[in-house]
This record gives sequence, structure tokens and C-alpha cells, in this order.
Amino acid sequence: MTTNPYAGQPFTSSDEEIAAALEQVSIPTLLLSLVHITGDPRFIREFTQAGVFLNEVQGFMSEEDKAKARALALPIIADYRDRGCPGPVPLSPELIGEMLDWTACEHVDDEYRPMVLEEMDLEDVDPRRPVALDPAATDDFPVVVIGCGESGLLAGIRLKQANIPFTIVEKNAGPGGTWWENSYPGARVDVANHFYCYSFEPSNDWSHYFAEQPELRAYFETVLDRHQLDANVRWQTEVVSAAWSDADGIWRVTLRDKDGNESTIAARAVITAVGQLNRPALPDIEGADTFEGPAFHSAAWDHSVDLTGKRVALIGAGASGFQIAPAIADQVAHLTVFQRTAQWMFPNPMYHDSVPDGVRWAMNHLPYYNRWYRFLLLWPGADKGLEAARSDPDYVHPDDPNYAVSEINAMARLMFTDWITTQVGDDQDLLAKVLPDYPATGKRTLQDNGTWLTTLRRDDVELVRTPIERITPHGVVTADGVAHDIDVIVYATGFRATEVLYPMQITGRDGVELRASWGERPAAYLGITVPGFPNFFMLYGPGNHLAHGGSLIFNSELQMRYVNSCLADIVENDWKAVEPTAEATEAWHRKHQDEINQMVWAHPSIEHSYFKNRDGEIHTVSPWRLPVYWNAIRTPDWSNFVVTKGE
Repeated sequence: MTTNPYAGQPFTSSDEEIAAALEQVSIPTLLLSLVHITGDPRFIREFTQAGVFLNEVQGFMSEEDKAKARALALPIIADYRDRGCPGPVPLSPELIGEMLDWTACEHVDDEYRPMVLEEMDLEDVDPRRPVALDPAATDDFPVVVIGCGESGLLAGIRLKQANIPFTIVEKNAGPGGTWWENSYPGARVDVANHFYCYSFEPSNDWSHYFAEQPELRAYFETVLDRHQLDANVRWQTEVVSAAWSDADGIWRVTLRDKDGNESTIAARAVITAVGQLNRPALPDIEGADTFEGPAFHSAAWDHSVDLTGKRVALIGAGASGFQIAPAIADQVAHLTVFQRTAQWMFPNPMYHDSVPDGVRWAMNHLPYYNRWYRFLLLWPGADKGLEAARSDPDYVHPDDPNYAVSEINAMARLMFTDWITTQVGDDQDLLAKVLPDYPATGKRTLQDNGTWLTTLRRDDVELVRTPIERITPHGVVTADGVAHDIDVIVYATGFRATEVLYPMQITGRDGVELRASWGERPAAYLGITVPGFPNFFMLYGPGNHLAHGGSLIFNSELQMRYVNSCLADIVENDWKAVEPTAEATEAWHRKHQDEINQMVWAHPSIEHSYFKNRDGEIHTVSPWRLPVYWNAIRTPDWSNFVVTKGE
């Protein structure tokens, strides 16, 4: 009997129950599981895939082939059950490589293969888990983690595994960060959930392929409880400031609790895990403070306000507004959506779909089904979007310089345009409002299953693209002089994404304040460490926001492994402090800028984007292909650091 949870849990399901489940599963993933059960590669060799990549459910298979696969699978799975669900047959590395290529519908080369095999963790060894240090050596090395969202919770888990004492400081009353705070109607993730979870804490029981906020929040609460971290967290407490003392190699971190009381704790190292989409951005609109009805930001949704029968203004229609409008349209009397810039949409018919019982059954019981499904989700997002986002200097559109940045980007624009125009139909006025005038993928591209444009075509919904001039006690006036009578205002206006670590005051050596030294250009070596700020580490720091693939959880796991390695070397070598050299940091930032300026996100036609600072520059987004960054932060290169040894 196997003890590897990824190899499947024993089951006694009847043939009829198995057959019913097979009607709902991902057929490519099913065939991969059959190879593990039997050791026979014919199950993939007899079903050659066509297409650039498989989608996350069936792949580009004919209905005839799907039926053939199900018929083939049923007796094999029934026999596996009757044999007591023994451990899967060991497979050679060569066969695993063939399975990767078959699933990807292309060769997964040596640059990507180690990364994806590590992520899949077929051997259930948690390859990113840190080495457990001697508690006697770490006893005087307390660490403060700022934030208990996905990366802060991860940091706590890994520090505990490493036997490093730590305190997590979290401004909310529970874990999850954005998934604790953003409880607005329609809130859900836009990375498929069987990938958007810790690699070592997968869930086989998601109710939706793209989970809604309550389920995401519950996931992080469950992980917190499973790893028994509650005692290490100071809830409803904010970090006001942190100051480094060179004399004793200590960070002194000032906290403020929910009652306004301040206190200070000491740490040998500080890890920030506060996210970038964390602090709401409210627009500076004349008269906003005169509005007499309820008004709130989407990240601080006021659930005491009943929208039933109300005239609601939704100011902003980016990622949050895009979800809110369809969720409240049936409830309100009238919805007016004020949108500054139209958004490109990626067709995703599964975006609101529930996960069928058969899929959950397969996740729990078929050997390695859940791990191959994770790869099936990872691969289409593993830099495929980056190809369409990179500018080709030789590409010139004959009619419109803002049409596209490359042939691939032009193809993406055609696909997205067709998705939009097909839904809008003959409504040319609406089409003019919703069709973007900048290159495809130039801003955050939104997942769409048709609900957005269906909502905008309702008689009780109006899309307004005219800029807002002012807000009055009873409504919104646009620049054309039109007054819109409003009962409730919802600001879906995003976050202060470019103001990294706002509003904390982080003071390093010689009294240098971090955000002041950055100005509009935050930069860090590998996006993690900063010169002059010893033993200071950032998860999801500058240059690490993903706009093209992967997931933030994937990135956080890589970054935290790097931080754990740094901390282990500091402890084991009895170093006082480490910080990157200015030269290494400048070189990394220069490479970052060279790369980012070749991407569509930096295109001059895109004036309003949370990627850009007030000068139109991008310093927060990652331009790196996933294996490039994976390799860059595998282990610390101490030649790029200044190491201060202990006395």
C-alpha cells in the first residue's frame, strides 16, 4: 500500500460509479494515470494529441477518442481496485519525459524539465522544503514576517520547518491577504485553482476550477491550522516601521495593534510579505467627500449596504470591476459603469464552472492524476503569454503603430477582437466603447466567459467612457456635463501597486529610509534584497509581479526557498549580517529594465496601467521566463553580497 498521497487513496467504488466519474474527468490526465497504474506507455502512444497545447479539461481530442479512452480505462481501474489499489508501477525518467512531452504537445526541453518536475513532485518529497537547523543555533535568531497572505503564511511554514523562531504580523484578523480582504460580490481567482495552491499543500476538493473568495480564504485558514501557526501570528496588528541597528545587528520593528497601542519587537532578520495589490487606491475626484450615499472601495466592501433597488455607480472596470458588475447587475435598479480604459479579455468558458464530482474522485483516487493535472494547468501558462508580449523591433503595422508589437501579438489581438465583436453583435456604439485601442496583453488581460459583455448589454446597465469631472451629493457628473443620479458608489479603482511597501517606514544603515531612497523606482537584487538593508528580505518585491504566466504562489515558493538558504548560511556561519552589493543590484535592475522595456506593457500607447509609475516606467513587473528566474534564485551567490561576520 502506497503512503504517497499523490499516488491515490484506496477506493471501493463500483464499476458504475467509476464509469460515471470517467464521463467528467480530463481524458489526457486519465491516460497519464493509466501509465502509472500499468507501467504501459501505450496509453499515451495510442492517443496522439493535436494542437499547440491541451486545455485544462479534455484537450483537442475527438469525441470518438474520448469514448475510446474511457472504455479502455474502466476495466483497468476496476482491476486496480480489485487488487487493493497497490502502489503505482515505477516509471523510468525516460518515460516520465515522454509523458511530459505528450501532455505539453511539444518537447519540454532541459531548461524547463527540472523546474516542472520539481513543481509536480511525483515522489512526494517537497523538494523546496528547507533543511531543519539545530534549534540551539537558531534560538537567538528571531525573524519577523510582515503579512500573513499567501507568501507570509508560506514563510511561516518554511521557517517553522527550518527550526527558526518567528513572529508573523498581520493587519487583518485572519490569513489570506487579498483573499481575506476582497470579499466583494463575484471575487474569484483568475489562475486555475489546482495550480493556485501550495505545491506541498494541494487541494483535491475545490468546488470551482477558479475558486471564489470564501473558498480561497478557507483554504489558507486550513493550511494555517494544519501547520499550527496561529500562536506565531499577531493578528490585527500593523507594522509601522522597522529600523536596523548596525551596533548589534538587530531590526527593531514597531507595531500598532487594533486599539492604537504601539510596541516594539526585535529581530535578526525581517521578511516582508505584504503583496503589491494590497493598499487601495482612491481617485482624487472633486466633491467625492460630499456624496451623501454609501461609498466604499471594492477591497473594503460594505456588506451592511443593501444594493437591492439602488442606482449604483461602479467607478473603475479593471479586474475587480469586471467581476463585480455581472455579480450585482440582477440586484440593483440601475448600474452605471465608469471605465477609463477598455480591457482585453481572454476567452475562458470554464471561468465560472463547478468541478464535477467525478473530477474530485479522480483527484483523490487515481495515481498521480492530481499532479499531472497540475502540469496540464502550468504548461500553457509557462511563458506562452510572454511570446505574445515581447515587442519585435522589426514589426511595423501598415496602418496603426498602436495595433500590435509583433506578428504573434497581432494574432492575439485578432483572437481577442473576434471574442468581443461576436458577443456585441450589431451594437456599434457599445463595440466602440469596449474594443481597446492599444496592443493586446498590454495591460492585465482578464478571464472572460461572456458575462461581462452580457452585463453591459442589459437595459439597466450603462457603460460610460467619458471622464468623471466631479461627484455631487447625489451623483456623478462627467466631463460632457451629464449628471448621473446615484445612490451608492463603489470604487473599483485598484491599488497603490507601484508604491512598494507603502506605508511602512523601513530604515536601514546610516538612517536611510527605503521608500525615500527608491522614489518612483523600487529595485532589489533578484527582487528580494537591497543594499544598505542587512538581513532584509522581500517576498513579492519589486520586479516580481507576474503578468504573463505561472502563479504568485509558485514564485513565492521559489523566493522563500532562496530566503531560507540565506538564513541557513547566516546561522550556520555565525554571520552578523548579509546584504547585496550595490553593483549586483544595479546590474540586476539594469537587466530588468532592458527586458521590461522590450515588453508590450511598456508600450507608449498605454497611458493608464497599474504596471506603470507616474513617469510611465515599469519597475514592479517580472519580464523573466519562468526557468530563468527559477535558476537565478536556486541558491545564494555570496560573491554578490557583503557579508559581515559575527564577533
